[in-house]
Amino acid sequence: MPNDRLSAPPRAATKGLALLAVCAAAAAMPLTFTGTAVALPAIGRALQGGPVAMAWATNAFMLAFGSALMVAGALADSHGRKRVFLWGTLAFALFSLGLVVAPGMLVFDLLRGGQGLAAAAAYAGGAAALAQEFEGRARLRAFSVMGASFGAGLSLGPVASGLMVEAMGWRSIFLAVVALTAFAFLLGRVALTESRDPASGGLDRPGALAFTAMLALFTCGMLLVPAQGWHSPTVLGLLGGSVLCLAAFIAVERRVRHPMLDLSLFRYPRFVGVQLLAAAPAYGFVVLLILLPLRFVGIEGMGEVAAGILMIALSAPLLVLPVVAGLLVRWFRPATICSAGLLVSAAGLLWLARTPIGAPTAATALPMLLIGLGISLPWGLMDGLAVSVVPKERAGMATGIFSTVRVAGEGVALAVVGAVLSMLLAARLAAAGMGGNSAAVAQRLAGGDLAGALALVPGGDAATLVARYGEALGGLLVLLAGITTLTAVVVFLFLGKDGETALPAANAEPRDRPPQQGVLPPCSS
Repeated sequence: MPNDRLSAPPRAATKGLALLAVCAAAAAMPLTFTGTAVALPAIGRALQGGPVAMAWATNAFMLAFGSALMVAGALADSHGRKRVFLWGTLAFALFSLGLVVAPGMLVFDLLRGGQGLAAAAAYAGGAAALAQEFEGRARLRAFSVMGASFGAGLSLGPVASGLMVEAMGWRSIFLAVVALTAFAFLLGRVALTESRDPASGGLDRPGALAFTAMLALFTCGMLLVPAQGWHSPTVLGLLGGSVLCLAAFIAVERRVRHPMLDLSLFRYPRFVGVQLLAAAPAYGFVVLLILLPLRFVGIEGMGEVAAGILMIALSAPLLVLPVVAGLLVRWFRPATICSAGLLVSAAGLLWLARTPIGAPTAATALPMLLIGLGISLPWGLMDGLAVSVVPKERAGMATGIFSTVRVAGEGVALAVVGAVLSMLLAARLAAAGMGGNSAAVAQRLAGGDLAGALALVPGGDAATLVARYGEALGGLLVLLAGITTLTAVVVFLFLGKDGETALPAANAEPRDRPPQQGVLPPCSS
């Protein structure tokens, strides 16, 4: 266990340092996500990865991160928030160092999974610790700053990664992650205060196993859809297994005394609204962090630096607007701010869908900027809202549930969107006369491998493949805009049902307690 018995500065000075420690770890997480996306073509060439192995480079991190967050939240409540944060940042640094020397694609993907597990511990422990350091609106502002730190990682990650790839190679990206997480570890040892939930019941192992198996089986199935199709026995078996694991997870959580996920919370409209808000950026923003670099570098032939600079248009608003959103709650309800932001993001998606491949840089950057402006408003409020709808002592569970929905939603979105893009491409390629070879060509194009797609089409025309890619991507963006618009409406209705009050704190069911002022009313059935 890392020793946290260091002489600490006066308590009044440590709140800011505690926030800085968590923010440094928060910035490292999107950096390792966006940096890998920009460098993925270079990583694939160096480690000789195929389409599925390349997809796992991003999905392994998201799968491990999403499946471990609720477990990490429960461990933070029972074993100490500071302790879990320190172990998480230390392991994050070590796995990132391992990626620097990864000899092949299999090892790389396994280390990415380990990196995701460590990130889950760092995030859940750090966010739960912050909830103990701040109160009321100060807590909401602190989480807005943490959201801005994510924005910094997202904004600076692509261009910094592009510069490092061109100057020192793709392995240098993970050295930057080592530096950030090591800094967070050292500062956290001094600044964070240890806290626990005295009523915590420990880790729900059966629930954790069922939940992780559900996500793993679903992700594996979706990654195989482009190559094998929906009717493949393997795909059907994996997806069917994920449904069975979901049923098992629900059954376990209803029976255990101290569940990892308190299902009774989903009877409250505002809690449900927060979870829907958590999943909203997955389809309207996060998937673009992977799709667009693959398009710019792999399909349009941009250099890594040029692609990284263009990606700033999408992610730069997250440097500032999350903090602005935290200030806007003085005049507007969070439901209004979040829903308006999602509608702006949906408009940007529609605009980008109508922007052709190879358009001038400004024509591509403007809709990307609009998407980033829109998504920044809910981004700055989501983390604070997650802990505002539960009692302070259950902040670890709240952080775990919210973050699991968000990150698991992002991982699921990446797998689903990749499969949908491949299917749209295959349909258009088949219509263009490529027949039985269309699925393999589509899989290469969806992964940003234009050269590999051309190799499968002897005498093929690159311009034709790029045109079909543009059509498929445009159709996908229209679908994502529709999903984002629908989510905006539902989030507004659910989050607007009550004020900033918390759910009941005790472990008993709501029917076992007398009514309390400020308790959210359950959803009517």
